[in-house]
Amino acid sequence: QVQLVESGGGLVQAGGSLRLSCEVSGGTFSRYAMGWFRQAPGKEREFVATITWNGGMTDYLDSVKGRFTISRDNAKNTVYLQMNSLQPEDTAVYYCAADRRPGIRVSSKQSAYDYWGLGTQVTVSS
Repeated sequence: QVQLVESGGGLVQAGGSLRLSCEVSGGTFSRYAMGWFRQAPGKEREFVATITWNGGMTDYLDSVKGRFTISRDNAKNTVYLQMNSLQPEDTAVYYCAADRRPGIRVSSKQSAYDYWGLGTQVTVSS
């Protein structure tokens, strides 16, 4: 049974930083492409960032490019999302997700991901 557990969320002032972590257990993390998504109150869940199994390719939501960085440590079964210059519009529940399909790929589509965490709340005050 694959489990994803996010951590690192919290309350931060605009302009601040947070680093989210997502630890994966019960599966073969090093073979999964990983993604981060978020859902703000009253809005649909949206793609934020993704990374290939080997870390060689990444993709981001346009509004977070240059501010957020996704990375992974396959030895620790963990994917990270470093978030800098946070803005109130970044307030959301952040979810990590795993794509178990073989091959080198990134995807912004929620349907591409097989496993999901329960999320961690990020609140950015103005």
